Amino acid sequence: MKDPYVVLGVKKDASEAEVKKAYRVLAKKYHPDQNKNDPTAKEKFSQATNAYEILGDKEKRGKFDRGEIDGEGKEKFTGNPFGGGARGAGRGGDPFAHMRRGPGGQGGFGGAEDILSEMFGSAFAGARQGGPQGMGGMGAGMGGSPRPQRPQPSPDAKIKTLVSVEDLARGKAEVTLQDGSRISVSIPAGATDGLTIRLAGKGKAQPGSAPGDILLTLVFKLHSEFRVEGSDLRSEVQVPLRTAVLGGSVSANTLDGKVSLKIPTWTNSGKVFRIPGRGLPKKGGGHGDLKISAVIMLPESQDADLIRIMEKARAAE
Repeated sequence: MKDPYVVLGVKKDASEAEVKKAYRVLAKKYHPDQNKNDPTAKEKFSQATNAYEILGDKEKRGKFDRGEIDGEGKEKFTGNPFGGGARGAGRGGDPFAHMRRGPGGQGGFGGAEDILSEMFGSAFAGARQGGPQGMGGMGAGMGGSPRPQRPQPSPDAKIKTLVSVEDLARGKAEVTLQDGSRISVSIPAGATDGLTIRLAGKGKAQPGSAPGDILLTLVFKLHSEFRVEGSDLRSEVQVPLRTAVLGGSVSANTLDGKVSLKIPTWTNSGKVFRIPGRGLPKKGGGHGDLKISAVIMLPESQDADLIRIMEKARAAE
């Protein structure tokens, strides 16, 4: 029997993430379907999976570290001549036997199944159910009877949806599905243009199959006034020339309504006024800011006095 830490190539203090990553690498490298011409791959795959079944389970890992079970997950002999030390099946020729045992020797899969299904998809699932891929007869239970087949999900559907600045601010959007129905979808804080959200089980169901997922891609809709910049919003406000020179206040729009913006004397175009917390929800909590740029505007009708001042200034240059 081999030390599972040695098999996975991790240290005794390795984190759960490090253990999982090590197993993924070995499972991909030695998977029987990927190494049909390598007779040693099956055994190496079995060893790696057995090691992960121990180190990937907090309870089993603790028992192994305390010396209560061996490298195959079997309880060590305690001196009872009639109690078997053979709770776990030998490694034998079936690299998945220990996975069928599950916790405590009962039916069901351990954590390795989720990783393998994620990596190899329906090919692994078909093998698990006794499909054409085979892979060691994983479809059979401990007594040889086939496991009940679970319906495989239908293919995922990809759709795009326009979301407005207001949708981003409230964190929800109404989405029209392929069948014409509409659902409300939550938009995560900090969402970006082009972000894809998985809607589990919201896709179409093919005959005899479970509904697939919808991969929803967000497309930001242009706003007439606000521009998205991360979690901040950008906009502009028109400032009359007189107010820009002498100072005063102007009305500016926010997503929550109008605010009075104080304009200091001698304000130039392009000056940015920041209103904290009036932007979009941030990923870590809170909200971004609203940044308003000043645009200096001449009077709507010609001002004779202003023209004379400008002419005098130009003559003095």
